[in-house]
Amino acid sequence: MSDFHVYDTTLRDGAQQEGLSLSVDNKLTIARHLDELGVGYIEGGWPGANPKDTEFFARARSELHLRHATLAAFGATRRAGVAAADDPLVAALRDSGASVVTLVAKSHDRHVEFALRTTLEENLAMVRDTIEHLRSCGQRVFLDAEHFFDGYRENPAYAIEVVRTAAEAGAEVLALCDTNGGMLPDHVGEVVDTVLSTAGLAGTTARVGIHCHNDAGCAVANTLAAVRAGATHVQGTLNGYGERTGNADLLTVVANLQLKLGHALVPEPALREATRIAHAVSEVTNVPPYSRQPYVGASAFTHKAGLHASAIKVDPNLYQHTDPELVGNDMRLLVSDMAGRASIELKGRELGYDLAGDRELVTRITERVKELESRGYTFEAADASFELLLIEEVEGVRPTFFEVESWRVITDSRPGEEAVSEATVKLRAGGERTIVTGEGNGPVNALDSALRGAIGQAYPIVDKLDLIDYRVRILEAGHGTDAVIRVLIELSDGEESWETCGVGHNIVEASFEALVDGVTFGLVRGQVSQGGQVGEQAT
Repeated sequence: MSDFHVYDTTLRDGAQQEGLSLSVDNKLTIARHLDELGVGYIEGGWPGANPKDTEFFARARSELHLRHATLAAFGATRRAGVAAADDPLVAALRDSGASVVTLVAKSHDRHVEFALRTTLEENLAMVRDTIEHLRSCGQRVFLDAEHFFDGYRENPAYAIEVVRTAAEAGAEVLALCDTNGGMLPDHVGEVVDTVLSTAGLAGTTARVGIHCHNDAGCAVANTLAAVRAGATHVQGTLNGYGERTGNADLLTVVANLQLKLGHALVPEPALREATRIAHAVSEVTNVPPYSRQPYVGASAFTHKAGLHASAIKVDPNLYQHTDPELVGNDMRLLVSDMAGRASIELKGRELGYDLAGDRELVTRITERVKELESRGYTFEAADASFELLLIEEVEGVRPTFFEVESWRVITDSRPGEEAVSEATVKLRAGGERTIVTGEGNGPVNALDSALRGAIGQAYPIVDKLDLIDYRVRILEAGHGTDAVIRVLIELSDGEESWETCGVGHNIVEASFEALVDGVTFGLVRGQVSQGGQVGEQAT
């Protein structure tokens, strides 16, 4: 790897995101994922200021076995008028067991005077004393120069004096922070260049780093601008987590620097795990993955328009900026009313069907997709519904594991009590006619229960299927309660998930259509025969 720092602050700065709360176990798990990614430094939190962070560092000593990364503790310089050796928060950093300490220091003169309520000279002494004290205790020190760019704009001499003081005291890194996230790339590059050429800094061994927030939407661009100007330490958070609009997304930063600018930051095999790691951390944080996240999002290499698909059929690189496999992602083709024959062919190939030699079949599928989408169906969000349609057109028959005769739902609501729904489903499965009643906290829940009960004996595999998402959209808002409704249901077998679609004026009817398709697709995936035995796929 190159002489370049990749510094992650997900566990500290990322954890400040609204609605995100990490337990100590969560933080230890995320730290292991970050180490898999190959980052150089993991900022674990602020020991002494936060009990969970203090516990994290205590447990990390015995439970965290990092192969690539070094754990860093975050904290502040000593308080005004207190010796560094006597400051309890500095002592917590000293006792954390972390070999690296990242100190945040004020570099904006107004923040020194109005937030710290001390003099500019005392602030410099606080920086110097704290760094020298921690260095004397054998710890490496990095400096986060808070509000550096805003401070530089107001009082450039003082902002530079803060980082010069830190460098002279022995700080190894001078991370310039766009704390308010309002800077633009040109300005960031100019300031970083000026800092690097400033007398008193040019001769030190301290490297200049960059820490950006995304309030102006430029966190990644600002980070790259700083690197082009000479910064060799980049900070960010996984998935761009952070306060307000977040921090620079470290995955995007690393991918851009490594794949576009040639910096060897993390091992290539580790970068190929980026998508998996991004989604694994999303599971830990309970923050849904952002589908349009660069490089690792589900839509990052997804193509919808027919013109794009025609070109991709010739060469995928014509509409992709890089190979998705380099970050562990996949190219996907969406099927929609914008799809042409090329889109259908490529989607069929993705699902294991070679449609290239049958122009009439491809045309028939294309026209059917467009006709259904004109009625409100969506196949770009319901791959499983499309695959069932594709099987029906290719094989000449739709996969049928059970035949529904009828269903009904009754909801009983009484004053002061929670409403309860009861559904009855009549169907034939495995050669037997079954009538099952199920209860639930709503009509769809009750239907789900009844359907599973009705086919469970013939197809026990349905017990493994979980309904994990349910979404409703009104397609004709002007029609009020008489509008056409689209329902998307997502089911999972514990390994993968899939979505199906139902459409109609009746929300329960549309929901049942999507539910039946979802269960049917689950049986197809499980290679269940229509007689109810696991084995060759009946379709």
